[in-house]
Amino acid sequence: MKVMKFGGTSVGSPERMKEVASLVTKSGEPTFIVLSAMSGTTNALVEISKYLYKKNPDDANRVINDLEEKYLSHVEELYSTEKYKTITKDFLFQEFNYIRSFTNDLFTSFEEKSIVAQGEIISTNMVTNYLLEQGFKTILLSALDFMRIDKNAEPNSTYIKEKLSSIMKANEGYQIYITQGFICRNAYGEVDNLQRGGSDYTASLVGSAIEAEEIQIWTDIDGMHNNDPRVVDKTETVRQLNFEEASELAYFGAKILHPTCIQPAKYSGIPVRLKYTMEPDAEGTIINNVLASRKIKAIAAKDNITAIKIKSSRMLGASGFMRKIFEIFESYQTPTDMIATSEVGVSITIENDAHLTDIVDELKLFGTVSIDTNMCIVCVVGDLDWRNVGYETITLETMKDIPVRMISYGGSNYNISFLIRAVDKKRALQALSDKLFC
Repeated sequence: MKVMKFGGTSVGSPERMKEVASLVTKSGEPTFIVLSAMSGTTNALVEISKYLYKKNPDDANRVINDLEEKYLSHVEELYSTEKYKTITKDFLFQEFNYIRSFTNDLFTSFEEKSIVAQGEIISTNMVTNYLLEQGFKTILLSALDFMRIDKNAEPNSTYIKEKLSSIMKANEGYQIYITQGFICRNAYGEVDNLQRGGSDYTASLVGSAIEAEEIQIWTDIDGMHNNDPRVVDKTETVRQLNFEEASELAYFGAKILHPTCIQPAKYSGIPVRLKYTMEPDAEGTIINNVLASRKIKAIAAKDNITAIKIKSSRMLGASGFMRKIFEIFESYQTPTDMIATSEVGVSITIENDAHLTDIVDELKLFGTVSIDTNMCIVCVVGDLDWRNVGYETITLETMKDIPVRMISYGGSNYNISFLIRAVDKKRALQALSDKLFC
């Protein structure tokens, strides 16, 4: 069985929903579908929540009414029989009355998550009803019945596998299984979400739990490109990536995937394929455990980076110095990206600068602190093991005309990273493409 995930754009209109239905029924084989909310719906639900936080039920109801009207118009376009038009309208009536019920109560963060979850619940019900109308044996499985995170907000893989396996066994014989992406319950049974990776994460967890033959992530671009097509001319789709390479690219800026979402598939050895919704016959990108030896695959860039340098000839060699430095970042829940050390200093980059002032104040206890803002990390990914002599030289030579603030090499066998000024990003990406992929 394959798992197929479709994002908000892919189910963003009745026409797109029909196209998704055509894709998932084409093979005639049993398929498990993961759907996001229709594009724009989550933003509207978040807007409703913000009005409720501000104790402004009038504007909340205005957005609710607009959203309900939008969905009711979709019903007329999506279904051809009065039976399924009525079934879906009745469902939507209940859904929007449920959302309206929050305008009468004291609003909390957990209630916000319940409201936001309705986007996926609505889209999956509408697609399920359409497939049933078309005569396909389809069942909707609520993600809230099996998708759970633990007290650390990490997926409870054992629970997910046991619950979903039991549900699938009790519902054998269907051609199409559908569930919601992104939403789940937390360790206390409350409605919550997977945060990082969203619906992609759901697809990977489901694929791992049911031991799927392949997990397909359907997007609005033809797979993972070897550079950023928004910035660089003549990029190409990378047809195969190792799981580690894909994670590096996702972490360092390739927006098509979140770095954590493919981990369950990696651990289960299940290939992940990135497919293009608008060209379903295109090959896309396959991500698996195969590593193409001595080959550079792609380049990515991570924007909005801040570099922090702590210079302290007195403290650097002292026992526990580095631990104290990183405890400061940990205390403000601020992850670090690149690290470089010397005899008298350490440089660290961060993306989240929300607590930058407080972090710098505490770092000044250990030495002189300097800041570089508006920076960018450029990452070259492939089989870059240090024993593959020459690849680091080629990459460094390409960057000879670009001012480089930091270099990271050796922490991973799959990337070389450069910290440069944001204004030099386009020039650096194009130069690397021209040299490495010519």
